[in-house]
Amino acid sequence: MLASTGDANLKVLRMDGSPYPEETHDYAEALLVIEGQLNLTVGSDAITVRAGELFIVPVGVAHAVAASSNGVLVIFDR
Repeated sequence: MLASTGDANLKVLRMDGSPYPEETHDYAEALLVIEGQLNLTVGSDAITVRAGELFIVPVGVAHAVAASSNGVLVIFDR
C-alpha cells in the first residue's frame, strides 16, 4: 500500500504479465491504468482497461487479472 486516507487505500503496482487469482470484496474497487493495459475477467466477461481508463469493480463481484496485463496500475480500495 502506498498511502491511505480515511477508509481508502491507494496502491500502485507494476503489472508484469502474471495472472492474479479471482477475488471478491465487500467494497467497490477502482482500477486506474496509468501505463499499459489491464486484462480482467469480471464475472464471465473479459474486460480490457487501457492507459488513462478507470474501471470500477462493484461490491461483491468476482474478478481476476488475466495473463498479459502489463504496465502501471493504481488501485483505490478500502
